[in-house]
Amino acid sequence: MANVFDTLKERGFIAQCTNEEELRKIFDTEQVTFYIGFDPTADSLHAGHFIALMAMAHMQRAGHRPICLVGGGTGTVGDPSGRTDMRQVLTDEIIEHNCNCFRKQIARFIDFSDGKAIMVDNGEWLRKLNYIDLLREVGAQFTVNRMLSAECYKQRWEKGLTFLEFNYMVMQAYDFLELNRRYGCKLQMGGDDQWSNIIAGVELCRRKENKAVYGLTNKLLTKSDGKKMGKTAGGALWLDAEKVSPYDFYQYWRNVDDADVEKCLSLLTFLPMEEVRRLSSLEDAGINEAKSVLAYEVTKIVHGEEAADRAKRTAEAIFGGQGSSEDMPEISAGPDAIGRKLLDVLAAGNVIASKSEGRRLVQQNGLRLNDAKVSDADYVLQESDFADGAAIVKKGKKKFYRLVK
Repeated sequence: MANVFDTLKERGFIAQCTNEEELRKIFDTEQVTFYIGFDPTADSLHAGHFIALMAMAHMQRAGHRPICLVGGGTGTVGDPSGRTDMRQVLTDEIIEHNCNCFRKQIARFIDFSDGKAIMVDNGEWLRKLNYIDLLREVGAQFTVNRMLSAECYKQRWEKGLTFLEFNYMVMQAYDFLELNRRYGCKLQMGGDDQWSNIIAGVELCRRKENKAVYGLTNKLLTKSDGKKMGKTAGGALWLDAEKVSPYDFYQYWRNVDDADVEKCLSLLTFLPMEEVRRLSSLEDAGINEAKSVLAYEVTKIVHGEEAADRAKRTAEAIFGGQGSSEDMPEISAGPDAIGRKLLDVLAAGNVIASKSEGRRLVQQNGLRLNDAKVSDADYVLQESDFADGAAIVKKGKKKFYRLVK
């Protein structure tokens, strides 16, 4: 079996590593227990987390043991990395709810049967810590000068860095120490924006336990122009089907830029690299085949094969004249639909954020009903609009909805 370091490197995951030669060696000689942390800042994971979950899945497939850490403790503070302002402070109830949501989602990617993986919450130890004991045991190992030079704090100079957030690095480093003591964890992985925090944990384990542990970061999910990938008009590209439908999720990946296809196929699918390279080499109309494969494979991993099949059929029904329109995202117009204004119905169904947005769409020729351009912002739905049992609404160039009474 190939060394998992080589697998991750070939697929483009690796950004930075504390000691590549030693890490590669222990991957060959033992089962490595490693961890990735997920702070519960929302009630769903998003596309940015997906790349970390894929890295974790590759590691597990190679025989190593993941620790999935949800931040019931660190979530009370909030990571300042990559932030220009302070995160909203969450209540304990929200943190607990979000952690529970994360646990369910992570279990779709990682196999927890027979001790193959561990799920832990750092609130279990962080919330019990005595502040003075923490200062004496851990605080003494950190120099303020070194902490202030960390990239995760540099962006906060102008607006100010609170003492609350300043403690985040210490808390994350303590996580690594605790996981090393409890489970023999030797490796922390995470996004490249976590490098400073990961290094802090590596050094703390060395100083307190005199043990060699390692840090490895994956590249962040970015477009070819360097901007973060996974942002939609409605916000983040969530992995929760209630937040982003499997069809909309499918369409996001179906519409990535040509220049990003190879990267996404490598990082976000399990396709062999030979197939990734074949698909990525397609040109002109052929690149659409690669995008369809990408969209299907990613949707299958996140939402399951059945949902991926439905999303694919829907896309084919809309763009290829095949399949059934019944697979489109469905919007209820209600039993009193006839006689209601179309924009009122679309606003109530969250197809448009507001009627003013709907009016702009109409003015820009961006709204169609049953393939007919809507030119009247006050258009009232009629019985004939539902001649086939449902009306098809097209918003912009790529959004389709099935409107039912």
